[in-house]
Amino acid sequence: MTLSQNTKELQSGERKIIIKTTLGDMAFKLFEKDIPKTCKNFITHSKNGYYNGIIFHRVIKDFMIQGGDPTATGMGGESIYGKSFEDEFSPKYFNFYGALSMANAGPNTNGSQFFIVQAKKVDPMMLSQLEQAGWPKEAISKYEKDGGTPWLDNRHTVFGQIILGEDILEKIANVQTDSQDKPKKEVSITEIVVE
Repeated sequence: MTLSQNTKELQSGERKIIIKTTLGDMAFKLFEKDIPKTCKNFITHSKNGYYNGIIFHRVIKDFMIQGGDPTATGMGGESIYGKSFEDEFSPKYFNFYGALSMANAGPNTNGSQFFIVQAKKVDPMMLSQLEQAGWPKEAISKYEKDGGTPWLDNRHTVFGQIILGEDILEKIANVQTDSQDKPKKEVSITEIVVE
């Protein structure tokens, strides 16, 4: 099995987006063919300017950066479908370093919030548990090489992967935060460009 997340090139059924932030730009490929509903939600919101001006309200270094909530509380945001929508899991996508994934409040509660995985290491003990649990070898070796959050697999829908701007992801992850993991100096999305 060759993972599309292993390559920075766009594969068939993938689209490129650029998340422009106050600290710089990050580019991602979206897995539209396999994760259609989630991608449609994100693309529509992006084209409509829904995410413009929204801050990354939760930043946890060595874990992830989270945004997409217009209320900036972690409690807000809605989908284009008017209600929460179901998870879309595929055996092809994982929460590797740089994965673009949906934030949720439990199964099938997707709205507008998303996060970008920034964990650079996976505990060796967890790697051996993944093997026992039947994760594909290619996924395990990518987790070992690049890091990620495998415990979020099949809990949070992965719908994209960073292809450019890892330095910006690091810059955002390294900002100072308060006790609620909220950046002391706001980092916001200025625009999301859909190519």
